[in-house]
Amino acid sequence: MKEVMIRPELCMGCRSCEIACAVEHSKKKELFSAIREKPTPKKRIYVEYIPELAVPVPVTCRHCEDAPCTTICPTGAISRDELTRKVIHDPEFCIGCWACSMVCNYGVIGKEKEARVAVKCDLCPDREVPACVVACPTNALVFAEVEEFSGIKRAKVALKMAKGVQMGAGKAH
Repeated sequence: MKEVMIRPELCMGCRSCEIACAVEHSKKKELFSAIREKPTPKKRIYVEYIPELAVPVPVTCRHCEDAPCTTICPTGAISRDELTRKVIHDPEFCIGCWACSMVCNYGVIGKEKEARVAVKCDLCPDREVPACVVACPTNALVFAEVEEFSGIKRAKVALKMAKGVQMGAGKAH
């Protein structure tokens, strides 16, 4: 299953991902009309600023294998799609008890207070790549399989190491 992978070292805190997410989940999927919609469209990704480190970090649903939100939901509104393995939310069954929000390890299940339903990342099912990933100007967000993402990271580390070895080889001992 492809997931939204985060490279926090590339995030500049612009919040383009948050805006794109809210617009994608609006009725008309257009920025200027989304701003005027009632209820206001909700984002499903959060850019948190960490003051101690002076860095922004995007946080979103991890679609956990053992997702506590799926086991605590009293109506089955949050469940795992057996085919895609995504943790999905059906607002038709949601009673707005917020139990899912209380047990989420990442704090990324929001509230649509007017409709009294939970709001969580759905990986933009009508899109090939989630809106947040497309909107990220620095590629801090990547839509990939875990193995593919790990391979990308390994290749970058290997390149840095090889450059270090290459630079060290040119020095006189």
